[in-house]
Amino acid sequence: MPAPLLPGNALTLLECGAEYFPALIAAIDAARIEVHLETYIYASDATGEAVTAALSRAAARGCAVRVLVDGFGGRDFVDHTAPRLREAGVEVLIYRQELRALRFRRHRLRRLHRKLAVIDARVAFVGGINIIDDMDTPGQTPPRFDYAVKVEGPLLGPIHTSVHRVWWLVSWAGLRERPAWQSELAASPLPVGAVRAAFVVRNNLRNRRDIENAYLDAIAQARREIVIANAYFLPGRRFRQALIEAARRGCNVVLLLQGRVEYVLLHYATRALYPHLLAGGVRIFEYRKSFLHAKVAVCDGHWATVGSSNIDPFSLMLAREANVVVRDVGFAGELRASLDQAMQDGAIELLLAEHQRAPWYRRFASWSAYMVVRAMMGIVGVRAADRGPPA
Repeated sequence: MPAPLLPGNALTLLECGAEYFPALIAAIDAARIEVHLETYIYASDATGEAVTAALSRAAARGCAVRVLVDGFGGRDFVDHTAPRLREAGVEVLIYRQELRALRFRRHRLRRLHRKLAVIDARVAFVGGINIIDDMDTPGQTPPRFDYAVKVEGPLLGPIHTSVHRVWWLVSWAGLRERPAWQSELAASPLPVGAVRAAFVVRNNLRNRRDIENAYLDAIAQARREIVIANAYFLPGRRFRQALIEAARRGCNVVLLLQGRVEYVLLHYATRALYPHLLAGGVRIFEYRKSFLHAKVAVCDGHWATVGSSNIDPFSLMLAREANVVVRDVGFAGELRASLDQAMQDGAIELLLAEHQRAPWYRRFASWSAYMVVRAMMGIVGVRAADRGPPA
């Protein structure tokens, strides 16, 4: 069952950390009862220190402050920041803590990749922005490009329930004393705006394909335009075919993808898909101004999503993820305008003829990377039918 679209919400689109972190810290500083924070990365840079200070202030006021950080993405957090937060009165849990760095286990890639914050069950933040400074990337000058959404209204209900449930599950798995299942707080069902939105999660229980299916449903219904901005793009056969079919029926299908090399293997594996997609009528832009970290989409000017989920096997098949899906002309239009500006300022459109003229060793590198990723997915249990060949 798809997550229901709840009416009556107020959503604020936040572009990059420059807009996100001031809003997050202000909400934490206004907390009176409870703060929940989930993140994949929690850096000890200036931004991380500012968030740590805000969480510590909230705990000092008597708020129940809970921080859940992934054990792989937050390896440095475990030693550097977690002890100080605990000393300040903040409850800290680590999701699947990495105890042996060189040991590969089948379930090692099942990570907590969500980026969520819920304050007093009255405001939440959902998106792709980790607790890390936009400039905290070696060799980078312009800031990392990403999005989050500030949520107020009835959608707080499922978001608040979700963060409590995951905290309870991780506490139970760590053989700690089980916390109360229900919070003393409850999100108000009263409307505060006019936006319809749904909270969509991916986990390995009842919601294995919910985010992917939300994308596929929107793509199937689109008639004019599909714009997807995604940092790590390596979709399975079903997703690729849906994009090509949309292009064939006349949709302007645009992909804004990472142009800088951040993870070599995934970068070249993604490029193995380009010829097939371009030949099918899909337009591809590479964002090269800075590192693209966005996971957003807009369809037909009224459907949009913002969240943590990449369109790759790791996000769609393995990690815990969270997206907000929105049906609202105003919100979708704002996100579409932001993406259009990003493409104008920092992206280059790729053409099929250029890839056909690429040297053989580049094509070989892309194919080799793609086959390595496929093999990795086989090891961790993703079915071959979910991956499929590039063409």
